[in-house]
Amino acid sequence: MSAVLISQNTIPTSIIGAVAYRIHYRSQDVQGKETESTGLVIAPTAPGTERKVMSWAHGTTGMGDASCPSAQPEPARELTLYFASGSTTNIDYGVPGLQTFIDEGWIVVATDYQGMGTPGTHQYTVNVTNALDAVNIVHAAREMNIGAGTKFGVVGWSQGGGTAAAAAELSSDALGELELVGAAAMSPGVPSVALKLPGLGATLAGDGAPTPPDAHLFMILGAFPAAFPETLSLDDVFTPLGKQMFEENWNTAPVHHFGDILTRNFHLQGAMIQVDKSKLPIWMQAFEKGSAAQMKPSAPILVLIDGQDPNGPCPLPWQLGYIDAIKALGGDITSSTYPNDDHFSLPQSSIEEARTWLDSKF
Repeated sequence: MSAVLISQNTIPTSIIGAVAYRIHYRSQDVQGKETESTGLVIAPTAPGTERKVMSWAHGTTGMGDASCPSAQPEPARELTLYFASGSTTNIDYGVPGLQTFIDEGWIVVATDYQGMGTPGTHQYTVNVTNALDAVNIVHAAREMNIGAGTKFGVVGWSQGGGTAAAAAELSSDALGELELVGAAAMSPGVPSVALKLPGLGATLAGDGAPTPPDAHLFMILGAFPAAFPETLSLDDVFTPLGKQMFEENWNTAPVHHFGDILTRNFHLQGAMIQVDKSKLPIWMQAFEKGSAAQMKPSAPILVLIDGQDPNGPCPLPWQLGYIDAIKALGGDITSSTYPNDDHFSLPQSSIEEARTWLDSKF
């Protein structure tokens, strides 16, 4: 396999006993197009070899440079939430349980995904593209003098839960010398599952009166043409106003800001999503190709479910639908539900289980 790492720069970290780097590396998308990504590598300062590696796949932050986790202040930190009381951040960033991973001798890598701080539109929730970024950053870490071994696990949340799920379905060519021991998916977002269920599926079908567009769906509809430009177009799914809103804001507005812009302009100017139903079969083919749950995973899967609100950002039917799909494919999948956690407290509450479960797979 040719060199993946492009550059590395040491950055400060508050994690004790750790050294942190912001790196730039080569990757690919779902169609094999060459891309570039940035991200973090955090390693113990103590010498070591063949260290276990955990690849963290972050949740939804947005679609462009303004949403890049590793470009935030002191990014090599414990998970910091937009919705936390006293928050001063525009996005969620950092890694849950990071200090414990370092204390136990792991190397932690955390991709930003392509298009966040690198050229191109981010392929938001194109699970396969995101998974390739989460794997290629492990390849990049192995080119650094930090003792990264060949065995690794992926832990992801929300968008990153879909990323973790798809990582277990990548080809042996994508993994190369690496061995994926397991993937822990926290509240996984898998478009091919979500868009077959009520809610987003009804929006695509044009059922009901126009409503302010959900920012997550809006970004999904904007991202898939970036992944499949030969067959999909923004004009298939957006009104002229919607297309304008996407083009003016995808790179500069993090997800929650983007949502506020969409809601305000919907009430001021009108509808933004208008699906050409004749194009839906082509879109559904793209959703299938870009999503997880298309083949039996090559490694065990642990799904960690937020149970407090069944209608949260990644509704319970989506999470259960992914589990059902993997069971139907014959995959090794187990789950745990956290009844007192919402979508945003789930990573901190479940990371201990994820780490312990992954550790048992090495």
